[in-house]
Amino acid sequence: MTATAPSPSASPDSSATGALVRSDLEIARAATLRPIVEIAAAAGIPEDALELYGRYKAKIDLSRLGAEDRHGQVVLVTAISPTPAGEGKSTLTVGLADALARAGKRTMIAIREPSLGPILGMKGGATGGGLSQVLPMEDINLHFTGDFHAITAANNALCALIDNHIFQGNALDIDPRRVTFKRVMDMNDRALRSIVIGLGGPAQGVPREAGFDITVASEVMAVFCLASSAADLKERLGRITFGYTYGRRPLTVADLGAAGVMAMLLKDAIKPNLVQTIAGTPALVHGGPFANIAHGCNSALATTTARRLADVVVTEAGFGADLGAEKFMDIKARYADVAPSAVVVVATVRALKMHGGVPKDALTEPNVEALERGFVNLARHVENVRKFGLEPVVAVNRFGTDAPEELDAVVRLCRGAGVRVAVADVWGRGGGGDGGDDLAREVLAVLEAPGTLRHLYPLEMGVEEKIGTVVREVYRGAGVEFSDQARRTLQQIHENGWDGLPVCMAKTQYSFSDDPSLLGAPEGFTVHVRELWPRTGAGFIVAVTGSLMTMPGLPKQPAALRMDLDDEGQVTGLF
Repeated sequence: MTATAPSPSASPDSSATGALVRSDLEIARAATLRPIVEIAAAAGIPEDALELYGRYKAKIDLSRLGAEDRHGQVVLVTAISPTPAGEGKSTLTVGLADALARAGKRTMIAIREPSLGPILGMKGGATGGGLSQVLPMEDINLHFTGDFHAITAANNALCALIDNHIFQGNALDIDPRRVTFKRVMDMNDRALRSIVIGLGGPAQGVPREAGFDITVASEVMAVFCLASSAADLKERLGRITFGYTYGRRPLTVADLGAAGVMAMLLKDAIKPNLVQTIAGTPALVHGGPFANIAHGCNSALATTTARRLADVVVTEAGFGADLGAEKFMDIKARYADVAPSAVVVVATVRALKMHGGVPKDALTEPNVEALERGFVNLARHVENVRKFGLEPVVAVNRFGTDAPEELDAVVRLCRGAGVRVAVADVWGRGGGGDGGDDLAREVLAVLEAPGTLRHLYPLEMGVEEKIGTVVREVYRGAGVEFSDQARRTLQQIHENGWDGLPVCMAKTQYSFSDDPSLLGAPEGFTVHVRELWPRTGAGFIVAVTGSLMTMPGLPKQPAALRMDLDDEGQVTGLF
């Protein structure tokens, strides 16, 4: 049995409306955490495999984990196209896992680590909400065990070695105009997107154009999250293409001899992090690429480790099913043994109304007609999941402002489409309470007769055709328009033998198209591919569409300006 903990002594009211009285941070602080060694023992992790980071966090030394191999079933949680209203996908992921544990299943969670960029920018914390949170919430959201800092250091060490090699004589014949690898930082900073380095005279290096991405967009992050072992991590790092010679021959990290030091900087970070939910369900929180600019899944090591220990693993893919879930199926599941047995598509009344044309400031008003119009977005995602050979379950994440007739309408529309559906109140009542029981029953029914994953395209298909397949089959676009630069890179990909790699679409999360204003379920549009980036270490080709940026900017009123540390050393304003 999965370990469970007593409910918080000051739990919110049993209704979703009542739960709105307290903030997520207040609820998290009211919870009683169990020592992480107890959570580990209940999950079958020996104490000598733990590297403790205080009483409530630990890394797992996989070499000491033992031979237990349960080969647990994977439940992938995805969502409709996100809106500013919020869908609560992480909250639903945690709540579902707690509900499955409550139903008697040995359950673990495998999810991504939060990035400081969106935490300090628009989103606030990213560890679930209400009674469905992973804890300790403040630590996980702020630095955690230092994994992102290690990834940033490894990335920037490579950049320093590249520029030093050019300065020290350039034996590899690196063309400074064709260095494609950027420095990174885990913060939104638009001022660093495009910069010039090496200014100040001959002793300061060779001047060249450069720039910064956010850490979660780094290829080192993608490599980190797809590696199957420390040895595979080092090999993948060595395969990263960082630039080209004057003769346009690709250059790799192995050519520079930098894979060893990068792997060294990641030696502790590569070990999965163990924490717990409010209800005591073990959770592995590890890695964190964004799904709109990368592949959007937690580390393969965390997911496969959870499969070794649990009967059911609940994991999450970023943003909507057109982004994170498609990449989970076509990228992560190709490289790791993590094919889903069930897929949960999260929807909310609020988001469906927004897809139906209701502005954000009017979402609290009941509007069944708008909800019915917006249902086309959910229906499209359901159809897409079925294209992968898997049967979805729709989870309606209940909010306190949802009218009963609106919840009834979503259930009616789903059943009319022949899809399993359940309303879940995991924020207000918790999955460890009874807020996720109905959803857990629907998921368990699917797990009894799971489908078989079908990839959207074969790897033998050309890169241009793979992109076109995703656009037509998942987005329902009419076609793809490649810029002249992208066309040149297509030829380069072919010449260098990279055609057999899967594609990773970098696209706005708000629409099936590359235009974030096209909500609902648009059709017949053209997707514009601006650039193609070969990520030979990670093992995919990134197709950059529309105006998407790999270094986000801060909003006019950043969430950071509402955050503080009080005189008692307590964080305030995080979520």
